[in-house]
Amino acid sequence: MPIPARRAPRRVSSAAWPRFIPSRSSPASRLSATRSTVLIGNTFSVGATPENAQRALEAIDRGRAIGAKTQRERDYIEAIAAYYDHFADRLQRARMLSLSDAFEVVAKRYGGDDDEAQIFSALYLTVSQSPTDKSYARALKAAAILEAQFAKHPDHPGAAHYLIHSYDFPAIAQKGLPAARCYADIAPDASHALHMPSHIFTRLGLWRESIDTNARSVVAARTEKSFGEMLHAMDYMVYADLQLARDVDADAVVKESLGFSTPAVVSLYARAAIPARYAVERDQWQEAAAFADPADSKYSYAEAMTLFARAVGAARSGNPAAAEKDVARLAAIAAALKAANNDYWATEVEVQRLGAAAWIAFAGGKRDAALDLMRSAADMEDASEKSAISPGRILPARELLGDMLLESGRSDDALAAYEASQVKDPKRLRGLYGAGRAAAAAGNSDKAHYYFSRMVEMADADSARPELITARQYLATK
Repeated sequence: MPIPARRAPRRVSSAAWPRFIPSRSSPASRLSATRSTVLIGNTFSVGATPENAQRALEAIDRGRAIGAKTQRERDYIEAIAAYYDHFADRLQRARMLSLSDAFEVVAKRYGGDDDEAQIFSALYLTVSQSPTDKSYARALKAAAILEAQFAKHPDHPGAAHYLIHSYDFPAIAQKGLPAARCYADIAPDASHALHMPSHIFTRLGLWRESIDTNARSVVAARTEKSFGEMLHAMDYMVYADLQLARDVDADAVVKESLGFSTPAVVSLYARAAIPARYAVERDQWQEAAAFADPADSKYSYAEAMTLFARAVGAARSGNPAAAEKDVARLAAIAAALKAANNDYWATEVEVQRLGAAAWIAFAGGKRDAALDLMRSAADMEDASEKSAISPGRILPARELLGDMLLESGRSDDALAAYEASQVKDPKRLRGLYGAGRAAAAAGNSDKAHYYFSRMVEMADADSARPELITARQYLATK
């Protein structure tokens, strides 16, 4: 896939950020703060491993023993130490809340003369944003800090990066577009920096922009041999390709992704998600039903995506008995995650279980029970948010509810479900097509024309996707 042309950037080395501590720091603070912060790993993912936590605690102890020159440096060391306190007894979210609270104190204590403390405080505020808090209070508080820092330091990659994360929610994503538009040019050699704008592009349905920036990220990640980053960018890219009905391009990404893997969660997630998306976004239910068993992983929610796609595929292609087995496995995964206090992913997998069970019930003629299950899945999913590790759920539950209502002959209700789904997941091709079909079935020709026109205008003109052929035929007769 060709790399798009771009304007000459103001280059900043990715190695230069984020600066972890004040510039005139002592050996103690450099040792403990830098090593310990790095060892946390991806703050938006699973966090530090037990082995890295032990290494970090040793670095913190050495830093304390060496002694910091100033109170500020001591505060940095202790703020980072808050993350590792009682490490084995706490979940990642609890650790991040402690880290966020500690850095908020540091940022307030040193006011406007320590920009790095402000940026770190904002980062940890965003990471600790609850997915069920629809006020987005912590993320917006972080965004206010970062907007000021970004205006002050327009070439600071950390400020742009974390600003994108702060606005990575449906209701506020538009505010992140300025940072997304310029971030890739601030650190043009860093694969993750090239990928990050697509978090906002995906939220807004800017599919071509997402494809272009992730194509650049894939090239950079391949050069870096950062195969987890490459797979992460591929997941976002294939998601965008499918919304434009670029099925040939998406298929090429699927095939290429099979040649790479790492034990990192971002890699395992993408490896499971990419082929699942390719099948279900095109309504190829038999293809999904034929998926092989997922490999065992310590991240069972990655396995769950394959099981979910396979279960829905089996139920919607006439083999509900096969789907029952996968639903039982989804139930076991959700229960195990719940027992491990991993409530976020337990809920995500439970949504998948409910959705797959709904299609099994529907295949068995139990339509009322099926619709109840599918509504429960949609309501549960709407109460939370997607993970930053993913461009979106394998299929939105409310969009699947629209499918089920339409197949039940309830076109008005189906239209309402598709339209509600578009609020959180805008410009999804399946959703636009479903809304157009539902409107046509309900006799609402104006809305049918609107939704079919939007999907035809958005998708590639030479795509042979059957849904586009149907939409073009409808538009040609009206």
